[in-house]
Amino acid sequence: MASELVPTTRGLQLQPIQPIQPVSRPMTENVPTTRGHPMTQATHEIAPSTRGQPSTTARPYLGESRPHFGEGQAHLGEGQAHLGEAQAHLAEVPAVRGQPPTNVPGILKNQPPAGRSGHLMRERHLFSSSDDNAMMKQILAAHAPDGREFDVKTLVFIVEDIMRRATFLGEGAQSQAPADTWEDRAIHGGYTDMLELLAYPINKTNSELICKCSSGGDAHSITMALFQTLSSYTWEAKVAIAFAAFAVSYGEFWLVAQLYTTNPLAKSVAVLKELPEIMEHAEALKQKFEAVNNLINAMLNVTHCIVKFKELPTQYINPESPEMISAAAHIPTAVYWTVRSIVACSFILLNLIALGHEFVASAAEAWELNSLAHKLASIKEHLERQMDIINRRIEERRENDAYLALVRLFETTHVDNMKILRALIYAKEDQLPLFDGTHKRRASLDVLRRKHVLLLISDLDMSHEELSVLHQMYTESRQQPTRPESQYEVVWLPVIDRLLPWHDATDKQFQFVQNSMPWYSVAHPMMLDPAVIRFIKENWGFNKKPQLVVLDPQGKDSNRNALHMMWIWGSLAFPFTKTKEEALWREETWRIELLADSIDPNLFHWVNENRYICLYGGEDIEWIRKFTNTVRGAANAAGIRLEMLYVGKSNPKERVRRNNSIIQAENLSHILTDLTLIWFFWVRLESMWHSKNQHGMTVENDPIMQEIVTMLSFDGSDQGWAVFCRGSHEMAKGKAETIYECMSQFDRWKDKVVYPDGFVIAMNDHLRELHTPHHCNRLILPGPTGHIPERVVCAECGRPMERFIMYRCCID
Repeated sequence: MASELVPTTRGLQLQPIQPIQPVSRPMTENVPTTRGHPMTQATHEIAPSTRGQPSTTARPYLGESRPHFGEGQAHLGEGQAHLGEAQAHLAEVPAVRGQPPTNVPGILKNQPPAGRSGHLMRERHLFSSSDDNAMMKQILAAHAPDGREFDVKTLVFIVEDIMRRATFLGEGAQSQAPADTWEDRAIHGGYTDMLELLAYPINKTNSELICKCSSGGDAHSITMALFQTLSSYTWEAKVAIAFAAFAVSYGEFWLVAQLYTTNPLAKSVAVLKELPEIMEHAEALKQKFEAVNNLINAMLNVTHCIVKFKELPTQYINPESPEMISAAAHIPTAVYWTVRSIVACSFILLNLIALGHEFVASAAEAWELNSLAHKLASIKEHLERQMDIINRRIEERRENDAYLALVRLFETTHVDNMKILRALIYAKEDQLPLFDGTHKRRASLDVLRRKHVLLLISDLDMSHEELSVLHQMYTESRQQPTRPESQYEVVWLPVIDRLLPWHDATDKQFQFVQNSMPWYSVAHPMMLDPAVIRFIKENWGFNKKPQLVVLDPQGKDSNRNALHMMWIWGSLAFPFTKTKEEALWREETWRIELLADSIDPNLFHWVNENRYICLYGGEDIEWIRKFTNTVRGAANAAGIRLEMLYVGKSNPKERVRRNNSIIQAENLSHILTDLTLIWFFWVRLESMWHSKNQHGMTVENDPIMQEIVTMLSFDGSDQGWAVFCRGSHEMAKGKAETIYECMSQFDRWKDKVVYPDGFVIAMNDHLRELHTPHHCNRLILPGPTGHIPERVVCAECGRPMERFIMYRCCID
């Protein structure tokens, strides 16, 4: 049942009548427009006037007086002055409570007329996918851009600012407003010109929006009429202009509502609009405007998505790519439903002005607002998914360009290393990108200018052993800073997986590792661009295991992994070039100093005193007991001074720790109390293998390589082993049972010992007698750290070794 409005002492009262059938009427028919003042010969479309000049078709009574209101409102501030000008357009709109507009949709009344009910059924139908194709044809037919481009981002910021501040919560709204205004976010150099160009279409659309909504008709028809008006604009400009047109009316309404209690001019305007009475019933209207605000927020979200698509960098996207085609196909639909929602909100605003607090939206109207908000939310989710896909493609292309630029940079000769360092370590102009581990403060890249820079590359899981040994080597190099081999700096580049979230635990781990380093480090892992990480992995071969890349004073990468050199020779390997590495190997022979280096300070004394030295390892404590006792007995029988040192096994675990305790308690031999030194003994041997391998050395053509492989084979077995030497002279070695049998049979070969140096020579002779062709040697190398040869021969028999992939997890 429809209703009609009849005059009462209040002004209007609803009386039941029969549904009104739409009738055609001449364009010159008198239409009630404002309180008690009909508009003579008014057209249904109001031609927008220029500022200061009212339309010639506008009713003279209030239309002439509006400029005076606009002049008075100018005193409220620049923002209020613009809204005052926008109010001039509202003067032409039939929106009085005394006489609502003819043929206004049922949303104006407590019960919608038949025409509006039918409209709502059609609205529901528009949400179905069956009409999407027909609707798209209409939308695209009304799209004829003239080639003009507008940066509407600032306009959208202004609209958003209005919407955030326009609320019935009054002063409390200020706390919900964005912290920065649109002026803060706008590019001041060009937004004024853009707004001047769009002021006319905004005002024209505002007038048309008010007129169409007031004159009746379904929302789809009004939306398509707006599309016709905005046909010459791009998609993002259409939605921005339409949104701005609605924001003028919406912002004006709330501007007066918020100021009428404190500003005399606003109070006078509010009285004419009967706003005080509306605000007295604000609580009753709260739910209504929450629904409107929810829809407005959804409109803003979709509008931002549409504008973001326009801002995509064209140099990184192909408009013919599937993701761009898919996104472009959905933009017209997104614009349509946003404008359609603007029309729905305009209905609500105009009816509130017409009926005040007596306006009660039907369940169908509430359903429409919620449905539109849901529709826009779905559109936003889809656009964001498409945007994510496109952004990933853009990042891939941008990263690829940055990567190729980095490759070219390293192929170029430079005066110093600063261009290279700035390309590797991203920092804003006001940032200090380095952290000085010695002084615990930030530092600039200038501290590295024209120096040899060692880039320590790792993830956050650097082992305690690696950090401890590097710390000791670095500290020793700083004790005599004037030495040539001390003229380098170390910088840690932490490589992390950017796809993983950065949690507090991750940050604590980073801080812990960083604070344990006395050298420089990148202040934060995010200062390494993805293109840099790609370069590190693809060009320098980084794969989880720590790596030491050497940059010379001109920034050239003179060695892509000098960590092996650092483990073998320490700072003596400076400047850590391949040439220096080859020179060091030419000077080396297989001797105890190379094998054991400085793992125990007693070693140098034993070597200098020409004592016999026995290094042994393994994890079988029973074999260790019988072996050490047998060796001690043989040494006593031979009358030689022999020292034994237990070096355990690579990656020492709890079993090696227990063996240490037993050996020390039973006084079986010397031990390395710090398990880090045991780790260092074996990692040096592995580094020797990798270093030799990088230079093409094999067991077949290099005697040192043969000895290295033998030692690594000892560690790869499940048995014990031992190496004997005297000073820097010849060595004898063997696996558990062979070397034990040799020592237990000392009586058989003791007569062959020629003193003082013949003990090891005689032992080797007897070991050759005990040798059998049956053996099973295993060479276990840690993960991929450089080139792994396809062919490795056995150090014992010279035949090619079988190749296996082994996964190991050793828990004592």
